Amino acid sequence: MTTTTRRPVHLNLFKIKLPIGGIMSIIHRATGMFMFIALPYLIYLLGLSLRSEQGYAAAHASIHSFIGVVFVFLVMWSLAHHLLAGIRYLLIDVDVGVEKEMARQSALAVTIAGPILGLLLTGGVL
Repeated sequence: MTTTTRRPVHLNLFKIKLPIGGIMSIIHRATGMFMFIALPYLIYLLGLSLRSEQGYAAAHASIHSFIGVVFVFLVMWSLAHHLLAGIRYLLIDVDVGVEKEMARQSALAVTIAGPILGLLLTGGVL
């Protein structure tokens, strides 16, 4: 059987308009991967800080450098976004917020609240 529909050979990802729920879902997956990848470094910093006073000073200096502050922000944003998106998915599982408009609004709220909570948590940690 032959078909006459012309399917794209490749997809131009810059022309695809994802709904906000799709964007939030992609960010949810990325934050989960980032937290998994960041875990060894966080364990290293914990071990370093518990080893001695000099180790604590080195871990403190590492976290308070520019790269360290960016890293802490990314970890906090990941935690906040992953938590909020997880709660959203749990509510959807029990049929709360399943309607199209409510699902769109909750996805937008999670996408906006994640970095804001990340900034607040970063300020609280540092």
